[in-house]
Amino acid sequence: MRSSLSSRNRRAGITMHGSRAPPRLVVAHINPAVIDMSTENAATASGGAHEKEHKLTKLLLNVNIQNSLGPVHLVMSPENTVGELIKAAIEIYVKEKRRPLLSSSDPLCYQLHFSQFSLESLKREEKLVNLGCRSFFVCPKASTSSSCAKATPTSSLPLTKLMDFFL
Repeated sequence: MRSSLSSRNRRAGITMHGSRAPPRLVVAHINPAVIDMSTENAATASGGAHEKEHKLTKLLLNVNIQNSLGPVHLVMSPENTVGELIKAAIEIYVKEKRRPLLSSSDPLCYQLHFSQFSLESLKREEKLVNLGCRSFFVCPKASTSSSCAKATPTSSLPLTKLMDFFL
């Protein structure tokens, strides 16, 4: 009975004084011979001279839309453009039926900014990987074109605006 108890304590990492032994994984960080060299991301034992260059495959982006309560989270390729980001953010916002309703679901009616306090909008052709930021702000353009005009019918009753807010 005593031998099974001591082997159980050894497996749990408890020393004979009742305290926990330090984890054995610490040795793997110190001794390069213990590291699994079959993975592509592992550095070589000769100082990492042949390390593979890391390339981003996906980006997690947060896009706040003007007057919205929370950001839209998107996972996109770094090779996508600002225009594609605006289009995807607007599509998700409309698909999730977020409030307040957008005046138009046309992505050409919106601009992307680094924050709500920046006055300069980003160019639609610019790649996401070159921006250096992962949080953005989308607001409607200040243009008066007919395609970006309000698509929702307006009512003279202020109560309908309040009802739309609560929906």
